[in-house]
Amino acid sequence: MSENVKSGLDLAVIGNCVLGGLVDRAARLVWCCFPDFESDPWFNALLGGEDPDQGVFAIDLDGFERSEQFYQRNSAVLTTRLYSDDGSAIEVTDCAPRYKQFDRTFRPTMVVRRVRPLAGTPRVRVRLRPTHDYGAAVPERTRGSNHARFIAPDLTLRLYTTIPLSYVLSERWFLLEQDEYLILGPDESLTESIEATAVRMIEQTDAYWRGWTRSLSIPFEWQEAVIRAAITLKLSNFEETGAIIAALTTSVPEAPDSGRNWDYRFCWLRDSYFVVNALNRLGATKTMEGFLRYILNIVSSAPDGYLQPVFGIGLDEHLYERKVTSLPGYRSMGPVRVGNQAYTQIQNDGYGSVVLAATQCFFDCRLISPGGVELFRRLEALGEQARLRFDQPDAGPWELRGQQKVHTYSSLMCWAACDRLARIARHLGLEDRHGFWRSEAERLRSVILERSWNERVSSFVESFEGEDIDASLLLMHELGFIDAQDPRYLGTLAAVERELKKGNYLYRYHAPDDFGVPETAFTICTFWYIDALAAVGRREEARELFEHMLSCRNHVGLLSEDLHPETGELWGNFPQTYSLVGVVHSATRLSKSWEALE
Repeated sequence: MSENVKSGLDLAVIGNCVLGGLVDRAARLVWCCFPDFESDPWFNALLGGEDPDQGVFAIDLDGFERSEQFYQRNSAVLTTRLYSDDGSAIEVTDCAPRYKQFDRTFRPTMVVRRVRPLAGTPRVRVRLRPTHDYGAAVPERTRGSNHARFIAPDLTLRLYTTIPLSYVLSERWFLLEQDEYLILGPDESLTESIEATAVRMIEQTDAYWRGWTRSLSIPFEWQEAVIRAAITLKLSNFEETGAIIAALTTSVPEAPDSGRNWDYRFCWLRDSYFVVNALNRLGATKTMEGFLRYILNIVSSAPDGYLQPVFGIGLDEHLYERKVTSLPGYRSMGPVRVGNQAYTQIQNDGYGSVVLAATQCFFDCRLISPGGVELFRRLEALGEQARLRFDQPDAGPWELRGQQKVHTYSSLMCWAACDRLARIARHLGLEDRHGFWRSEAERLRSVILERSWNERVSSFVESFEGEDIDASLLLMHELGFIDAQDPRYLGTLAAVERELKKGNYLYRYHAPDDFGVPETAFTICTFWYIDALAAVGRREEARELFEHMLSCRNHVGLLSEDLHPETGELWGNFPQTYSLVGVVHSATRLSKSWEALE
């Protein structure tokens, strides 16, 4: 992994499928929303400017000089070791508890931290400085007999710790002579000692993730990269409803001072399909089942089958976008946005995304409740929308705010909805519906082939009768629309290379948008390119480029949305599910088989 670039996104994720936090290399919790992904970030130092003094939960080591940070093997439990200039050292272990309890998954809105002396006579201090209302206010603080409470109008958090409370509340330096524990979570009483509670939570959380990882069907090569990507994708699943968020953060800019600062803490139908597909490839099908429950609740509220592109994790439809002035932004590069106006856009690819995400449940015999006729009938409502909208203008997969076109990718996904409905209908023995959807799929395919092909550039183009190229065209083969050896696909791949490739990276498009010409490469697009290279037989090129992309991950194996093509620095919201999906897809496609052991 890259050590030559100092990135503000050298962060590790802790989480439990309800909340997620980001811990930097100095063991500071710099981002965490309570009580769930899209709530108020009580710890928001990530967006607090160059040197924030609020919104942080820090364990400081006196004379701090360097650190090491890594996950426990096959786990979401994080370890950070801090070393001082006098030779002393400490180890901080972090987790958000998640494990089986009373025949259900226990996942409280809680962060548990253990601080352990490793060498010398370390002096440490705790700086626990939550804020609320996006940094605009500081919660009231009260002290109990063995705990402290942080009180805001909508939420109260309680801290239990084995460290003297007076040291914590006054941020006093003290000698660390034994293991100490901090538990920050709901305003509830503990039923056992602080130490016993924290130790049990850390150990059982670690055991849970090792067991979950053991159930994965992973490729022979690049196993550690795939496991880390899979765990992080799972951590992006709001398990209570089945929603899958695009990223944990808001307003990390896609490029320096670009204004491309968006809130990604919501569930995009498009992104969710890719996540479900990646986890399905690894055998983690429960996420698909949960997402389908989420989608069915959405569809039940839309009798005509119309879908907006993005929803809140609790099925919220109105994600009003606003700017907050109380936080200066990542590296002081505002604005900080809360909410996402994309919910008002027309994006016609969502129908195919949902149908594709649901398709496996009709064919996978491992599932307890495989898809049947009732689910198929519900999906047909989405198919109706797809067949009617496939040649209508929309904002496209890149959510352009200032223009609408008939985007080829959206049309492809509408075709995919009809194509998969035909396959499902045949599987269910519904021959009349199979005939209908197969006929519609062929009709859409014929129109798309005619209107998205540009003879002048010998390539498919990003919109009907258009001229421009975009990276989503590489998915035409992946979706089963066209064979990888078809001259038209080979021509499209050549056009993408010519227009969008810069060094080892791929841009999503080159045409100016609402903010000008994109400055950074969109990470998932490079993985799409890798998969396309493999599909057309350029396997060694694909493997070499994939190895390079793995080297672009941060020190714990994570990726954001974008990469700077010259510096390799990570930009955009973090960790980005799209990008980690690329790791899984490319690894499973390119890996040698397990028979290589023989």
